[in-house]
Amino acid sequence: MTAIYTWDVFATLDGYGSYGPDGDWGGYWGKQGPEFLDNRLAVISEEQRMVLGANTFRQIAKLLAPIPVVDLDPVNSRMRSMPTTVVSTTLEGPGAWPDTTVAAGDAVDVVARLKKESAVPLRSHGSLSMNRALMAAGLVDRVQVTIFPVISGRTGTYPIFAGAADFDLELIESRTFDRRTQELIYQPTLHR
Repeated sequence: MTAIYTWDVFATLDGYGSYGPDGDWGGYWGKQGPEFLDNRLAVISEEQRMVLGANTFRQIAKLLAPIPVVDLDPVNSRMRSMPTTVVSTTLEGPGAWPDTTVAAGDAVDVVARLKKESAVPLRSHGSLSMNRALMAAGLVDRVQVTIFPVISGRTGTYPIFAGAADFDLELIESRTFDRRTQELIYQPTLHR
């Protein structure tokens, strides 16, 4: 049986998935509410393996690694403790990040192998360019987009789907958290 691979990404309404060029807020920080945080913890508390690209891993590790585990909120504490595979040809090791393996090679090859071998679902957060390539290769089973109630047209960088292939999306699930944040889960199919 093949493990389900979910690309989990946060977005502004206008489709940006990262901080602005000045290290600005990016659209989501400060907009999360208790329903969203409770759901987030439930989602990442399920048994699964995180798969990250090198850039996203570096950003998360830079943000979370210096903080003692006892001082992290439950969501980030769980994220830090999840078994993780980092797909990279440039990282030499995971540093101080626990339960992490660096897999050198092409992301399509690495994830295809993980999908065959993993006994648990796979989840990737962010890792935009890697996941666009995985979608084009037909390896992404679910796209989970959490849309925060902001537009960051002036400060947004890294449009999530810029340069991606064309896909038809089947809506599998949708929810609203805290009367303002939308979670949409789709099954993507390459548009022909």
